[in-house]
Amino acid sequence: MSDLNALTATQLVAGYETGDFTPVEVTRAALDSAVRAQERLNAFVRVDAEEALSAARASAARWAAGEPAGPVDGVPVTVKDILLQRGAPTLRGSWAVSADAPDGAWDEDAPAVARLREGGAVFLGKTTTPEFGWKGVTDSPRHGVTGNPYDPQRTSGGSSGGSAAAVASGAGPLSLGTDGGGSVRIPASFSGIFALKPTYGRVPIYPASAFGTLAHVGPMTRDAEDAALLMDVITAPDARDWSQLGPVPHSYRGALAAGAEGVRGLRVAYSPDFGGRVGVGPQVAAAVRGAVNLLVELGARVEEADPGFADPVEAFHTLWFSGAARVTESFGQEQRARLDPGLREICEEGAARSALEYLAAVDVRMALGKLMGAFHERYDLLVTPVMPITAFEAGAEVPHGSGMRRWTEWTPFTYPFNMTQQPAASVPCGVDERGLPVGVQIVGARHADALVLAASHALFEAGVASGVPSAMG
Repeated sequence: MSDLNALTATQLVAGYETGDFTPVEVTRAALDSAVRAQERLNAFVRVDAEEALSAARASAARWAAGEPAGPVDGVPVTVKDILLQRGAPTLRGSWAVSADAPDGAWDEDAPAVARLREGGAVFLGKTTTPEFGWKGVTDSPRHGVTGNPYDPQRTSGGSSGGSAAAVASGAGPLSLGTDGGGSVRIPASFSGIFALKPTYGRVPIYPASAFGTLAHVGPMTRDAEDAALLMDVITAPDARDWSQLGPVPHSYRGALAAGAEGVRGLRVAYSPDFGGRVGVGPQVAAAVRGAVNLLVELGARVEEADPGFADPVEAFHTLWFSGAARVTESFGQEQRARLDPGLREICEEGAARSALEYLAAVDVRMALGKLMGAFHERYDLLVTPVMPITAFEAGAEVPHGSGMRRWTEWTPFTYPFNMTQQPAASVPCGVDERGLPVGVQIVGARHADALVLAASHALFEAGVASGVPSAMG
């Protein structure tokens, strides 16, 4: 059964079609891995074996009748505990959220969850998040610390760290994460998996995030092909999201068909350190350069070029901290006392910022979006490291001894592209001397999600992840 856990969703569906194995067998194996991931890493807030096996048996019957419900029928999936999932409380890592179900609070699926349920996916459980997804590592007062699948004493990243740990550990090949400043890409880079932050609005969101249009829902998978498969399902329209984009006119999986030929001739800008502004560890830099060299071998026209923007961190903080303050606005004194101390600090800072300061931050955001729009008239893709470092000690917001205060200080490559709403992927491309994964970031113009996936897929086919050992070993 452990071999089943190593298969991608694409491979599982192919096996269901041929009858090599059934969704029930696959689900049992994934549940075993979920239990181990929970014991070793604290990746889950909830695992529901009974519900998962019931769904798997229903899927097996559909496959036996030759009538699968969709392209993910019978595939084990996990969901970050920020997104609503019918029948399960969404606690958001906080003691301020009651597990009780007042007025049917837990009777609704988020749009992406609903599309997966309609397509016959098997939900294994909900994965850990920091409180309200506020930071780039995964620990919370309510659920504790989530470890890295390559070294449990180190962080899995965040805020979708539980999802990354689950996928890397074999507890289902697909997971839904959210990304407001890097929250699918950071843990993907730290945990050796693939993740995509789609163009904002491409995957419908409901309820709307308090962090506004910074927050995206995206796939976390083992490779780009599975992410494309998942995107074909979760991008379907949902009337509850007024900011969603229109229907997708193509298949994301279809966009991968060209393979390496899809990269040939692409104009790629490679920015190793944002024009010298970011200090990048030498082994991270070497692994990312190796991925860039692969793009050259595949026929891309790569040029070292920097987007040329100043660090927008203060504007991001205004937007992010204000959103956090909005999340906790109605909390009483007792609820505030139980918040993560770091979250409490940024909420206080956010509440003190004025409407004019917020609008000034929006101006910075619009100027950054204009700059990147012009940049992508010259270049199809931008390639950077995802992270300047590899995973550090678990349970800390910043690396010990770094002198840093907030998580944004070690994530300079991720949050700018939440401000611009561009698609950005994390592709595993190597490890450091301790065997900790490194990720390369591929960024596209707004709406170029298919191109980002195609380039990522070409790198996988060329062996970019061959030097990243499996965390399931």
